[in-house]
Amino acid sequence: MAAADLPAVTAVAAQVHPDYPESEAIFAERLALHPAGCLVLAGGQGLWGYVLSHPWRFGDVPALDSLLGALPESADVYYIHDLALLPAARGSGAASACVAGLAAHAASAGFRRMALVAVGNSAGFWRRHGFHEAHDEALARRLASYDDAARYMISDLDAEERNA
Repeated sequence: MAAADLPAVTAVAAQVHPDYPESEAIFAERLALHPAGCLVLAGGQGLWGYVLSHPWRFGDVPALDSLLGALPESADVYYIHDLALLPAARGSGAASACVAGLAAHAASAGFRRMALVAVGNSAGFWRRHGFHEAHDEALARRLASYDDAARYMISDLDAEERNA
């Protein structure tokens, strides 16, 4: 992802996640903080999708449409902030390839697990990729900026490597 991609990334986000709006400033900040975790999928006549990911703290859920300020020095999990594909890219294997690439990137950076907030009907997709839900009252409060259906999910990278 490059700064020139941000308007297209914002447009994809608006189409894929209309119930979870985020400003272009969010995408720009994530790109500035961790460019290696910000990727785009080009296809057809423009962008078909993107991913935002970065080091973070286990159990800490960034509020929707909020700036981070900085990445934590004490990061202990690789966080997938968003993986969004337009309908034209779905079923192509791009999302699965992206998850595998993120797992490899996270493991090479020394992380033992990844985390994310599953929204909409995406929990099944994430389960198929080795993620499971983490439950506790504090997490439920942190998910309040999303909606009641949002789920905090984690994946043990060691287990991912054993199943590969």
